[in-house]
Amino acid sequence: MVFVTRFKEKNKLTRTFKELGMSAEIIKALEENEFKEPFPIQEAAIPLILKGMDVIGQAHTGTGKTAAFSLPILTKIKRNGPIQVLVLVPTRELAVQVTNEINKFARYTGFRTVAIYGGQNIGIQHDQMRRGVQIIVATPGRLIDHVKQGSINLDNVKFVVLDEADRMLDMGFIDDIKFILFYINDDRQICLFSATMPPEILRLAQEYMKDVQQIRLNEEEPSLDTIDQSYLIIHEKEKFKHLCNFINNRDQKQTIVFTATKQRTSRLAMDLQCKGFKAITIHGDLSQRQRDNAMYRFKNGIEDILVATDIAARGIDVPAVGHVINYDIPEDPMIYFHRIGRTARAGTTGKAISLVSHDRIEDFGRILRHTEQTIRKLNEEMGIQVPITHSSYSHRYSYRQNNATGNRYSGANSDYNRSKSNYSNGWYEGRNGYGCAWNRGNR
Repeated sequence: MVFVTRFKEKNKLTRTFKELGMSAEIIKALEENEFKEPFPIQEAAIPLILKGMDVIGQAHTGTGKTAAFSLPILTKIKRNGPIQVLVLVPTRELAVQVTNEINKFARYTGFRTVAIYGGQNIGIQHDQMRRGVQIIVATPGRLIDHVKQGSINLDNVKFVVLDEADRMLDMGFIDDIKFILFYINDDRQICLFSATMPPEILRLAQEYMKDVQQIRLNEEEPSLDTIDQSYLIIHEKEKFKHLCNFINNRDQKQTIVFTATKQRTSRLAMDLQCKGFKAITIHGDLSQRQRDNAMYRFKNGIEDILVATDIAARGIDVPAVGHVINYDIPEDPMIYFHRIGRTARAGTTGKAISLVSHDRIEDFGRILRHTEQTIRKLNEEMGIQVPITHSSYSHRYSYRQNNATGNRYSGANSDYNRSKSNYSNGWYEGRNGYGCAWNRGNR
């Protein structure tokens, strides 16, 4: 049986972390990290988890989900005990982020949390485990490696958290999750957090969870009140010019630019660098060391533009991000909301700008229909005419085509490729501008 609790963000409750039952050690750590009062998901979830109930929390990115499950669990586990908590996450970036957050909260408790993920030398993880660990934050594949090797024993796990559950299912981890749950005792407590609630998640809950309390925050749409959203409809070939203009005119430095594929991510980052911008990229083909270095440089402001794919960016939590720019429009509206949730973190403000090519107007229309929030159309205020679709534009460009050629950002039937004379027609600036990546092979 599933009990549903609906909890709207607009209902402001006044309970403090102390009133929610947090210990003095945890409250001290929260104060040091400037957590003044609980966020709605925390206020709703913490009492239920403390009572030992299985919880499904539907809340969008940036709403404080990590604290919602980690704070009550930290009050219930044993000090200096074996592994008692398992948090499963879809990506290594999210594993590192969640581990860092939990360690902040647990600073004065003596509990140790370790991130277990692929791409890092497994020997390093063996050494960490031997020092004694109470909480593991893991990606499914690497955790299974440890379980099969016997280096991680799940017999004493009492708490299981499935974080970003919808993304794990999207990435095909359902069988891995079931494999892992098979090795955990039935008297476990399970918490599942997800931005969306597809049928697969509800079926997983029915199979593995008991007497579930379901919390939904603003299920109609994500909370975007603090994000200034806008979009510009332009030709594909004009995207880069406008991207550079938006970056030059931004009022805050740290910016994430989203693209559809790994290839476009790398090429766009190189072209931004050729324009003199401090841009760095993150995508699935980078080694763990490269990804860690990219995130370090971005978080510390060494580079102020991060060009990223959706999966690689899922675990990014950089409070200083002031702008998100959708260079490519996603087909799924929820991916759009996940993207722009990288800004306006934890109650701050931010801006989200989308560059909509003529063949992606339908995709962006689905996003507009999915939200009641205002998304400003910039064409009129910028004096830019909306492109008119002719028969020559009937081809819908696939972001994944022509990656092996020099055709970086446009489809086979687009203006970009129909005539190379376009390269010198106002938007291609030769070896010192946008075209420098094209010329790199001749150096």
